[in-house]
Amino acid sequence: MKVMTFSVAITKPNFLFSQTQMLFGLPFNCVTSIIGFHYSVANRTLTYCSIPEPISNLDSGRVSRRKGGSSSLYIHPSLPEMKKDMLVTRQKVYEFLRSIGIVPDELDGLELPVTIEVMRERVDFLHNLGLTIQDINNYPLVLGCSVKKNMVPVLDYLGKLGVRKSTLTQFLQRYPQVLHASVVVDLVPVVKYLQGMDIRPEDIPRVLERYPEVLGFKLEGTMSTSVAYLVGVGVARREIGGVLTRYPEILGMRVGRIIKPFVEFLQNLGIPRLAIARLIEQRPYILGFGLDEKVKPNVKSLEEFNVRRTSLPSIIAQYPDIIGIDLKPKLVNQRSLLNSVLDLDPEDFGRIVEKMPQIVSLSSEPMLKHVDFLKDCEFSLQQIREMIVGCPQLLALNIDIMKLSFDYFKMEMKRPMEDLVTFPAFFTYGLESTIKPRQKMVAKKELKCSLGWMLNCSDEKFQQRMDYDTIDMEEMEMEPSFDMNSLIQSRSYDESGSDYEDSDDDID
Repeated sequence: MKVMTFSVAITKPNFLFSQTQMLFGLPFNCVTSIIGFHYSVANRTLTYCSIPEPISNLDSGRVSRRKGGSSSLYIHPSLPEMKKDMLVTRQKVYEFLRSIGIVPDELDGLELPVTIEVMRERVDFLHNLGLTIQDINNYPLVLGCSVKKNMVPVLDYLGKLGVRKSTLTQFLQRYPQVLHASVVVDLVPVVKYLQGMDIRPEDIPRVLERYPEVLGFKLEGTMSTSVAYLVGVGVARREIGGVLTRYPEILGMRVGRIIKPFVEFLQNLGIPRLAIARLIEQRPYILGFGLDEKVKPNVKSLEEFNVRRTSLPSIIAQYPDIIGIDLKPKLVNQRSLLNSVLDLDPEDFGRIVEKMPQIVSLSSEPMLKHVDFLKDCEFSLQQIREMIVGCPQLLALNIDIMKLSFDYFKMEMKRPMEDLVTFPAFFTYGLESTIKPRQKMVAKKELKCSLGWMLNCSDEKFQQRMDYDTIDMEEMEMEPSFDMNSLIQSRSYDESGSDYEDSDDDID
């Protein structure tokens, strides 16, 4: 570049230009010299001067800025330098986490705060929610959640739904991934789906508290197929909301791996498909009994203790929990106890379980008290054994009510004691509602009948019997029994059909 300087002096009255400079700018890297002119009008003299100037002197400041001098305002660290700084900062955060007991090994690649102060804020916030260091170590990725952007919006939404603060810690321990969720994209659609399954809005918080993992499910995945299969089995559509409210874990069960094998196993035992549907409506948690871990071993144990296979459907229908509990030790204890006081045969214990499967869960002290009561009634050991084998419910009834019934039997009915041995279920009927009214009608007609004929029928059937001229011996049922039809009676609101296709191709 050339910088041309003109110095012009004009010797003329009232007109003088002194040291006028004109600069014509060209790029600095083109500077080669400075040219000076001196021009006098009076004597018409011209002075020319050429002064070379080194480039380094003219642009020393700009060149130094390009080289990244420490005083430059335009410094930009290189990418390697930035990475190095980030690693140093991350190591400091890791050291802080290790100092409080958190193992950061799984955090590589996760976006974390660049300062210890921000990380400490996150840890303190999680502590205030009730999460311990162990909880954080169980799911260290939670440290990647921003307090303001992630945690607070999610917690606010759960609070608005009605999730109780007292359950929040356990909620987050079970499903800390919820803190990563987007309220609008992830949580709201799931809640709307649950409401669409006839779960009442006021029940939504209880469902989420019981099974928080449901917030991570896909709408068109396991949730929809499990519900559709249950409807196909026979669970009434109107009952689905209640079933899911009481046992939302169903929404996470795969049809092909859990629900269908369970249903088919019970069917193979002899329980009608519709009866299984009713059991699920009443006790949906039975679907959570592990088929291989609990159900099959318990069925085998029942058979080992002389329960007949033909009685298994009735046992499970009466007491579904029996296939989900730790059964074998209970069977051992109860058989040992009853043998010690009644001297039972092995087959007798099997009959007792068939008629009252709940006996496996009775405590020993009440059972012994009932045996003592029967002894006080002056029944022999042989008679007591026969009565309990015929009606095991005697071991679980209210003793005070049994005393009242026995006193009425002895003082008012004046029947032989053998009648109670033959029909021990007498004690299971209401004294005021059933026994007294029917006894009065039988006495009025001067009928001679068994206790079973008088009591073991509905009120309507009893009225018909009162019109008989003679007693039909074929109608004399000696003891009540469980009726499977009570489970499969049709309902007026049952809806048939399902969108679910029972094919292996559609099952997870």
